[in-house]
Amino acid sequence: MGKITLLVSREEMLYQAHNILQEKKYPIKEMRVIRSESAVTEARRAIADGASIIIARGLQASLIKQYTDIPVVEIVLTAQEMALLVMKARQIIRKPRPVIGVVGFQNMFCDMSYFDQLYDIDLRTYYLTQGLEQGLKDLVRQAAGEGADLIIGGDTAVEEAARAGVPSLFLSMTEDSLRNAFSMAQRMEYAMEVEKKSAVQIETLLDYTFHGVIRLDRDGRIAGVNSQMEDIIGSREAGLAGRTIGEIAPEIGEAVLERVLGQGKEYSLFLELNRTSVFAMLVPILYDGRAEGAMITCHRVARPAGREKREREKNDAGLYPAPARFEDLLQESPAMKECVHLARLYALSDRPVVILGEEGTERDMMAQSIHNCSRRADGPFVQVCCRGLSDLEQREQIFEDKGAAVSAQGGTLVLEEAGYLTEANQNRLFRLIRFGQCQGQEPGRPKKVSVRVMVTLSETGADMVGEHRGNRELYYLLSGLVLKIPPLRKRREDLKRKLEEAVRECCDRYGRFHVLTQGAKEILLAYPWKGNLLQADSFCERLILTAEKRSVDEIRVRRLLLELYGEEEERGEMREESEESGEICEEAGQIARILKKQGGSREKTARELGISKATLWRKMKKYGIDG
Repeated sequence: MGKITLLVSREEMLYQAHNILQEKKYPIKEMRVIRSESAVTEARRAIADGASIIIARGLQASLIKQYTDIPVVEIVLTAQEMALLVMKARQIIRKPRPVIGVVGFQNMFCDMSYFDQLYDIDLRTYYLTQGLEQGLKDLVRQAAGEGADLIIGGDTAVEEAARAGVPSLFLSMTEDSLRNAFSMAQRMEYAMEVEKKSAVQIETLLDYTFHGVIRLDRDGRIAGVNSQMEDIIGSREAGLAGRTIGEIAPEIGEAVLERVLGQGKEYSLFLELNRTSVFAMLVPILYDGRAEGAMITCHRVARPAGREKREREKNDAGLYPAPARFEDLLQESPAMKECVHLARLYALSDRPVVILGEEGTERDMMAQSIHNCSRRADGPFVQVCCRGLSDLEQREQIFEDKGAAVSAQGGTLVLEEAGYLTEANQNRLFRLIRFGQCQGQEPGRPKKVSVRVMVTLSETGADMVGEHRGNRELYYLLSGLVLKIPPLRKRREDLKRKLEEAVRECCDRYGRFHVLTQGAKEILLAYPWKGNLLQADSFCERLILTAEKRSVDEIRVRRLLLELYGEEEERGEMREESEESGEICEEAGQIARILKKQGGSREKTARELGISKATLWRKMKKYGIDG
């Protein structure tokens, strides 16, 4: 405490300050009378002596604010003090409705909007927002030129008024304005002390936390790291400061930074930093609704020792393996990236997960990935398909003493196609999730188990659990952590990679060397793949096995699609996909109509459409339009 310095222009202001300090001990370190021309020098001297706040007035305050970085509390005259000055000015002038000019810096004065009516005067204000002594002199000459009978201002204004031959009054004040300045400076000094203590506490917390922390500026560059983060990355803070976060963690790309710094939203993901697996949480630092930076906390995710051995033991015990991990999933498309991001967050919870998806999507792989990323990763992973089982078979295979729920103790139980559970077994599933009780044949003897439940459902069976039939409580219990895997037709980037990998793997397997033409690739990318990954795999196997030429063109691909899946389905599904893709269907219809109008003439059709014949030919092949 005691780091506040008072700098004033007159001795009487020091006397007033001493009187105030007799009443209350404000933390004033030093009080001095200074001249305006030396205000900056005196302020810098006070700063060197340890001052943290300066109290000043008028021109002196303006100069100190302009040429130093120290916080300045300006002395503002109260309405009562200005009223006393106005009454004194009227006594001096002694004329009806005198013109009184007030000259100075605007932040020195209170609101005087109604002084004209209250005191029957013509009050004119001449304010300087920022500047030097010359600016005040110019304002005094302006006031004199505009007929001011008397000028009220500080030392500079009073001196210049005397030169202009205009009566003046010095901006004398009572103790009220000085007392207000002392109180404000004390509150400011307290707030600065609290901020410094908080900064020290945060710095200590960051240094001694078990997690690594990175601070980003608003441009996504590293502004600081704690010692734990230095250990994770293997580099000191000096070598990291100023670098973009993408250089350290390529997974944090432009899209992630836009979400955090641009939209002010949180984001989490798994990273591999210097051969260390971490779970990272990015949180924006928001000020006035805008992200001014971000904090990244990194939690080490250690691979449990001996996992391979435990997995072998689970396999030897007859339990299903869970080989898939998130990195095994196709996730180059934005839709799948968002899905995997959500799944990684669900892996942190122990609550049940509902995985929705069409036939042939990665529902099983997603369940395995969530299990392998959860705290139950070392426990069993058991799957049961509910479709095709009777009520009794469901009960025996899932809830009896030797059923899947008991076998999954400490791990994860996955119920595939859970929409086929009977009402009785829905009730058993509810008790298993809600109370950890496995109810078999004997209702009075439930077995306590600890399992994490996941259920998979096809989109057509998404409403079969609880909402429209059976146990509504189960529906609400399962309605929280829902994950919807987008179909392959809505993931063009993933579909493209899947087709390329499937063709390459088939060629390697059978010692073939085939390539797809661009037209063939476009046909495959436009097809809806109702069976998703399974259908794409099967089709590519047939395509490569039966290929007679090295180059597989669109004609061969289209014929095989028609042969395997039927002309009506193929055209109907492609039409549906075209509608989802925007204006493709409309373009195809336009081409067909003009072709018919022009009697099948491609030259005339291309001319009417304003395109070349080659472009028309490519579009006709793309949309399957006959000549």
